[in-house]
Amino acid sequence: MNALITLPLVPLRESDNERSELYTQLLFGERVEILETRERWLFVRNLSDHYRGWVDRKMVQLLSSTEEELLDKAPTYIVQVPLTLCDKTQTGEKMFLPGGSIIRTTNRDELIVGENTFHINASELVGKSETDKQKVVQLALQYLHAPYLWGGKSILGIDCSGLVQVVFSMCGTQLDRDASDQVESGKAIDFLTEAKAGDLAFFENASGNIIHVGILLNSHQIIHSSGWVKIESIDSNGIISAQTGEYTHKLRVIKRMV
Repeated sequence: MNALITLPLVPLRESDNERSELYTQLLFGERVEILETRERWLFVRNLSDHYRGWVDRKMVQLLSSTEEELLDKAPTYIVQVPLTLCDKTQTGEKMFLPGGSIIRTTNRDELIVGENTFHINASELVGKSETDKQKVVQLALQYLHAPYLWGGKSILGIDCSGLVQVVFSMCGTQLDRDASDQVESGKAIDFLTEAKAGDLAFFENASGNIIHVGILLNSHQIIHSSGWVKIESIDSNGIISAQTGEYTHKLRVIKRMV
């Protein structure tokens, strides 16, 4: 059985406990496959990026086979601003949806699930299209100064790979959740001087494991989430702190996703 996320953000955790580590967040409109049921918790797989974890069952909406079929057939739109206002028309309640939220509907600005109807500003939605490098940069810049949050995927808290995943999803390209998996995609660029806006730079730790990722603005600047989302200088060795002038992340490889 599958379920739909109809809250702005839902935590996906390592285990069936509210104190458990936050793996990632599920965004409004994403669907999950239920793999295991345990009292008030569900072990699920995000159908967007295949990430697995535990979610509180009251925070997801189970889908009937008819609802599932309608969602499968409907065009897909993505929220392309950091936050957009959504109206729950039956009750008049309002909520903010984070960038990257998914709207599957034939009516573009209206999503109907069961007895609930959600209305969204159509001007802040975009249909799936070919990813444009400059669009990637433009959308990433919207997240400047967002605080770092391990597992976060919104303007109110986001980690390095979450920033990359959300920005690319807004442009119609679905990437894996973690930097260590994202690095497996794309075409390697041999030299930083050959990098273009929208390329991804991946960084390693002392053991050679990929632990960080950012979006290149050009061959000498990068936007990334480390403490907060910021723009810093980069050279062939890595990222140079704007505050201390020291290297903070060691460059491993540059990948072109589009």
